Parts: sequence; C-alpha cells; structure tokens
Amino acid sequence: MPKYTASEMASFEERFLNYKPAVLPDELSHLPDRVSQTFVGKTIFITGGSGFLGKVLIEKLLRKCPDIKRIYLLLRTKKGSNPKQRVETIFSSVLFDHLKELRGVEVLNKVYPIAGDVSEPDLAISESDRRLLADSVQIVYHAAATIRFDEALKKAVLLNTRGTKMVLALAKEMKNLEVFVHVSTSYCHLDEKVLFERAYPPPTDPHKIIQSMEMLDEPFVETISKEILGSFPNSYAFTKCLSEHLVVEQSEAGMPCIIARPSIVIPIWKEPLPGWTDNINGPTGLLIGAGKGVIRTMFCHNQGYADYLPVDITVNGIILFTWNFIENKDTSRTICHLTSSQEWRVTWQEIIDIGKSIVTTEVPLNGAVWYPGGSMKNSKLVHNICVFFLHTIPAYFLDAIIYMSGNKPCLVRIQDRINKGFEVFEYYANNQWEFRNEHVHYMRRIMNQREKFEYKIDGNDMDIRNYFRDCIMAARIYILKETPDTLPRARIHMKIMYFVDIIAKILLFGLLLWTLFKWSDTIITIGLLLLNLIRLFFKSIFSTINSDTVGPILNKEL
Repeated sequence: MPKYTASEMASFEERFLNYKPAVLPDELSHLPDRVSQTFVGKTIFITGGSGFLGKVLIEKLLRKCPDIKRIYLLLRTKKGSNPKQRVETIFSSVLFDHLKELRGVEVLNKVYPIAGDVSEPDLAISESDRRLLADSVQIVYHAAATIRFDEALKKAVLLNTRGTKMVLALAKEMKNLEVFVHVSTSYCHLDEKVLFERAYPPPTDPHKIIQSMEMLDEPFVETISKEILGSFPNSYAFTKCLSEHLVVEQSEAGMPCIIARPSIVIPIWKEPLPGWTDNINGPTGLLIGAGKGVIRTMFCHNQGYADYLPVDITVNGIILFTWNFIENKDTSRTICHLTSSQEWRVTWQEIIDIGKSIVTTEVPLNGAVWYPGGSMKNSKLVHNICVFFLHTIPAYFLDAIIYMSGNKPCLVRIQDRINKGFEVFEYYANNQWEFRNEHVHYMRRIMNQREKFEYKIDGNDMDIRNYFRDCIMAARIYILKETPDTLPRARIHMKIMYFVDIIAKILLFGLLLWTLFKWSDTIITIGLLLLNLIRLFFKSIFSTINSDTVGPILNKEL
C-alpha cells in the first residue's frame, strides 16, 4: 500500500482544488477546429439536459463551440422549481465555473428552457414552443431517460420508449433538421456476447408495448413484468432496446439519425473538473460505500470487468459523431459504440484494491463506521452469509446505539438500498460482453492534432489510480459535502478505525478459541456419538445388502 508524506498529499489537494483544463499548445493553434466550425450558428434541442451526461454536454458545447446560436432544454417543473429556475440551478453548479471564467456569464444566455415532460403525451410542450422548435432547430440530442434499473416497467416504458417516440415525432416537424442523436446504451442487447455497431431486432413491437402500458394500470403491469421482460434483467435495458428500434424505423424512413451507445458513464477524467459527478452510480457509489465501511462483501468474480467510459470522453464522442455526420455526410456510421474494454480493462479486483488504498491512506471519508475491508466472493451462498454477518447484524446493532443516543437510525435503511443495488450490480458484474468500436478508431484517423487535443476520445495517458483518487476527492467535496479542511481529522479517524478493526478481530478470534476450549469436552463427546451412530448406520446397511442381495447372488452363481 503506497505511503504518502504530508507534503505530497498537500500537493495533490492543491492541484485538485486549483485545477484548470489544459490550454491549447501554440504549435496546434494554426490548425482548424472543424468540429467547432460545424456548430457555428446552429440551434440545438436537448432532452435530459438536467442529467449527468446532459450537463457535461451543454458545458462542452458552450465552451468549445461558443458560436452556437441557441440551445433549447426540455425541462419539467420539479419540486416546486419551474424550468427557468431549474436552468439557473444547473448553471450554479461548480461544473460551469470554468466556462463562466473563460467565456463570461453572458454565454449562458444562449440556453433557453422549454417547458415539457418526456414522460407525457406529445412531451407536454405548448403549441407555440412546438412551432418555435420546428422552425429553428437543426440538431437534436435526445438523452432523457430514467436510468433506475429497478424502475417500474410502466413508468420506464412511458419515459424511455414512448418518450423517444414523442421526441422523434417532434423532430419530424423540424424543417431544418440535420441530425437526430439518440443517446442509448451499449448494454441493451444483452443476449449478444459480441456486439457490433449495427441495429439488432427488438424483442417485441415497441408500438404495441407502448399501447399496452397506456391502457394497463401499474399494479397489474408489475404482476406480469417478468413475462414481458423475458431474458432482460431489468426495465432499463428492455426499454432502451425498444427505443433504439423506434429510431432505426425513422432512420430507414429517411430521418437523419445517429444512435450513440455509451457503456457505463463514469465521472469526468480531464475536463473541465476531474472526478466531478452529480450522482453515486457505478464505481463512485461502490467506493463511497466501501470507504464508509458499510460495504464489505460483493458477489463478483475478481477477474471480471465492466465497460466504463468517463463522461467527458463520452460527450466528445457524441459531438464528433455529430460533426462527421453533418460535415462529412457520413451515413455509414450511424450506430456508434462509446466503450473502452477493447482498449483497456480494469478488473473488479483492481478497482477494489485501488479504492481501498485511496480511502485508507490518501482521501479517507468523514465518519467511516468501520475500517474499509472485505472482499469479493465467487460463491453466492458465502456472499449471502457475509451480508448477514457483516452488513445486516452490524446495521441493526449500530442503529440501536444511534436510537438510544436520541438520533434517527439510518444504517438498516442504507443496507436495504445497498442490497437492492447489489441485485442489479451482480448481473452486470458476473457477465462480460465484447463491444466492437471501429467507428471511434475511424474518428481518430480523420481528426487533426488540434481536434484530438480539443475532443479527446482515447485513454492513452489514463492513470487509473490518479483517476479514482480524483473521483473520490470530487465525491467527497461535491456529493458528500466534506470540505478539504476535514481531511486531516478524517485521516486520524481512519488510523483509529484501523486499530479498532485489528483489536476487534483479535477479540473475536480469542472468543472463538475460548469457546472451542470451554466446550471441547462436549464437542468431543458429541463428535464420538455422531461417529458411532454413523458406524452403526452403515453397518446395518451393509448387513442388509449382504443378506438380501449378495448372498442369493453368490448362491446362484455357485
């Protein structure tokens, strides 16, 4: 486990807190940025702009393509905030700080909210807004979707599948549409172990599924959801698969369409803010749970891997595919994988080892309930036993202490959420798929050096350890709201928990030895009794066999 001096850790913290994206080298400034030029004067319509990927897409477009005319965001009223207020909330994020510094806050005036809801019929857009979009938009990015794998089937169909159908219908009305970009997922055709950049047949007719969901009530749908899903592990994969087919239908009918299939999208790698995310999905949640000491076992093959891609690389790929389609009129590359496992793979064991090292020695989290530890289990039975002893029992025990101290218990509820997350995680963790990504390789060949710098889509200089360290630091600051000045205290707390963990293990081992010694005579007596019973049992069986079976056979032969 690496050891870092106080000065080394201070240097890392200073670099992280004062990070600025790399500036274009002078030797590349004479080269054209053909990607940015493609977006000059363009009006863009984005769904899912309030989501993780959507925010990063908006930031990148405004920062690298400042001559965009306008961006319309489809937003619904949420938690009492109207669409205009939600846009203000989006731009208040630290994600946009560098953009404001570089381009000025005036660049944000290019973004206009459109009141609507992807889960509603016709997107719940007013007639005037619909005409506005139809008359002005050239590029559509459809990224809105529920990404909850355990989402109720009816809700997932109405939002993911019918929502896509509604956005496609709106796009058909756009007089100057140049491309419709549908953000799908590489994990939506799971029956195929090797996935190519082409369309696959849907498991059923998406139009009929939409009609059925519109007619049936949710409780009844849930009773038949397993039959509807078939081999699909969850509603997310099923509905995204159906959505793709709707886009393919319109593409075959003449609409200019691209389907982007990113794999598991994870926090920012390089720009504008390393490690930034607005959620705890994927490895971030796993590292936080382990760092807090509440995740101590996983059912997963340690050499298994998942396909991850940082969100900034994903967004760069989406923008580049848009450019290639519009500028180069390339209609042969309309289904594109944004994946990593063909080029580099990080096993679950590596993630656990790196994460454990970081949260114990470099970037510990505040209030860890136990020293990070545990391991992956290849046996589901062993994993379930460990969940009971290492997750469930400690959660109830600590909640009882929390309750008696006058505070609200929370650990049992957290463990319930973790267990539900495990149910989803285990399917993907214990299966592997091969995603072919030839189109990304093609894009690298046609980009000049400036474009490769501005829109990076390779991981050649990826340092996995530094990346996850940035992820944990960013999660600590921006999600857990643990300020950097609390790090020294967290490191002291982690050292204390280390010794508490060792002492607890010694006491537990000593208790086990004492129990064995205390009850040794009884255990020996019971063992001898069991052996005697087994001996008598087999003796009776063999005597029966000899008298009833072997004897007559031998007599007959003789």
